[in-house]
Amino acid sequence: MTEDLKSPELDSEHISLNGLHELQYWKETLDCDELTLRKAVAAVGNAPEKVRAYLVERK
Repeated sequence: MTEDLKSPELDSEHISLNGLHELQYWKETLDCDELTLRKAVAAVGNAPEKVRAYLVERK
């Protein structure tokens, strides 16, 4: 029996921090560490454009 090792489809409209693939994707995409990403999502929600703006304001 073989396993499907492909990454699951990522939702580019919402940031999900539940899976390792999603977390890694958003950390790389937004160029931040996990703690910073989690704080940003907690502060402004899971919309990528809002999280990106939040991160830019804090740099």
